[in-house]
Amino acid sequence: MELDQLPDGWTIYVWLIAGAMIIAGAIYALRWAKKNEQFDEDIKYLVFDEKDKEKMSPEEFKKSQEVLAAQMKRREEVLKEKEEQNR
Repeated sequence: MELDQLPDGWTIYVWLIAGAMIIAGAIYALRWAKKNEQFDEDIKYLVFDEKDKEKMSPEEFKKSQEVLAAQMKRREEVLKEKEEQNR
């Protein structure tokens, strides 16, 4: 069967299926991101280190150090979990 022999209005179903697939993909991506801790607002602090202390306010630098310590702790936890799963 050729495309020009199909009845009128069949293309709307192609668009509906494509739209549904895009929505399903977006939902999957958002669930993956939430599960893998990708929505962390404090991630911006991870680009700073001790050399940036004079460029930041004391509050920002303190927050940066706290976020870095928490992130390193979480990193160790994740690596430990992965190591236990591989055993």
